Formats: sequence, C-alpha cells, structure tokens
Amino acid sequence: MGRIGRLRPDQVGADVKTLFEAFLEERGNIPNMFRTVAHRPEILTTMLAHFRAVMGPGTVPVPFKEMLAVRVSRLNDCDY
Repeated sequence: MGRIGRLRPDQVGADVKTLFEAFLEERGNIPNMFRTVAHRPEILTTMLAHFRAVMGPGTVPVPFKEMLAVRVSRLNDCDY
C-alpha cells in the first residue's frame, strides 16, 4: 500500500513555503504531519490555525501540552 509523501520546502508553492519557513524559524524543523498535509494547501492553512489555537498559550501550560502530545504518540507507537 502506498504512502503519501512528505513535501520538502523546494516542492511547495510560495504560500506553503512561507508557512514552512515560519516552522523552521519557530521550531527548527517542519513537523511531518504538516509536510504531508502540504499536498492540500487549503487544508494545511486551516489545520495550522487549529494546531496553533490548541497548542498555543491558554489555560494549560504549553510545555505540558507538548509532553502530553509526546506521551500519546508513544502510547500509540507513533513517531513524534
């Protein structure tokens, strides 16, 4: 069964490249889930907005959200 490829910055249009560059500046990498969804830029844009709303500042501290994401990933045998 085939897999959907993860796009590199040199494989995306200018709009997605801008988002990728922001990830590189903020995190030092581009998460694989966003590289995969980049095949559909309109979905990537809304997904990123949702991700930032959930994982950004709020009632629960950001470091705790990150630890929770890593823990859930490990419990599901997923690479984080």
